Amino acid sequence: PSPPSARHQRALTVPPSGQAPPPGWVERMPEGMRPYLYLVRADKPVGSWLLLWPCCFSIGMAAPAGGLPHLWMMTKFAVGAFVMRGAGCTINDMWDRDIDKLVERTRARPIASGDISRERALVFLGAQLTAGLGVLASLNHYSIALGACSMGLVVVYPLMKRFTHWPQLVLGLTFNWGALLGASAVLGHTPWDVCLPLYAGCVAWTIVYDTIYAHQDKKDDIAAGVRSTALLFAHRTKPVLAGFSALFIGSLAVAGNAAGLGIPYFASLGAAAGHLAWQIGGVDLDDPRDCMAKFVSNTRLGALIFLGVVLGKVWP
Repeated sequence: PSPPSARHQRALTVPPSGQAPPPGWVERMPEGMRPYLYLVRADKPVGSWLLLWPCCFSIGMAAPAGGLPHLWMMTKFAVGAFVMRGAGCTINDMWDRDIDKLVERTRARPIASGDISRERALVFLGAQLTAGLGVLASLNHYSIALGACSMGLVVVYPLMKRFTHWPQLVLGLTFNWGALLGASAVLGHTPWDVCLPLYAGCVAWTIVYDTIYAHQDKKDDIAAGVRSTALLFAHRTKPVLAGFSALFIGSLAVAGNAAGLGIPYFASLGAAAGHLAWQIGGVDLDDPRDCMAKFVSNTRLGALIFLGVVLGKVWP
């Protein structure tokens, strides 16, 4: 029989308890599909959620007073978030194949490990972008043009870690484009007084959670010559992230006020501020597992704010 893939080998690593963990759902899929599912991080949906939440905030803020978010539009954006997050992972791993081999957490990724060749990855990327284009083409003409404007950021983001300590900023500009696009998909135009502060705030949020995420790899990043805000902020990380958190909450307050949201929304922002204080105050930046746990908790933070958007529209 053929040897297991690098990712499969990691999945079967026996923990200190002596009992092997049960195989994840990806390992139960047909063998030929598994590398591609791992490539798009299908086993780790947190990235898709973090891409989707700004879209949902924007769609929710575009709802009429007393109304609910456009459900069909949110469904389209959910599909688009999964597809385009996967495409972003493919682009990232194609650029970073040699770097990923030097980092413990990423060396088992399918392209770095050789499970998927660059040629096959390129063909797969073409299929992903075609699917993403299909979702984008279902929107109004204004939104199609606005969505297409983000593709340059999608392509160049993986290169930023080679040239600047601020790849997290570029990720934020890329990952939160849905804050501009969601409302335009509903309304046919972008209400800039709502969407610009929403976009700026979500960019600050991305810098917070992705800096925490980057602290997992700081030792390997130094060895590989990779830059990040985790290395830039270093021992100042917590106070700097507190500042970006304040920018996030303040910007979303401005956006919510412009969108006419009521008290439930601002209550959710208060709860979100508490969650961020817990994240930043409690994270052990030298413990990769704790960094990952705090990073993943941002999916719940996004859900909390979205609930506030919905309730703030229903009870303005």
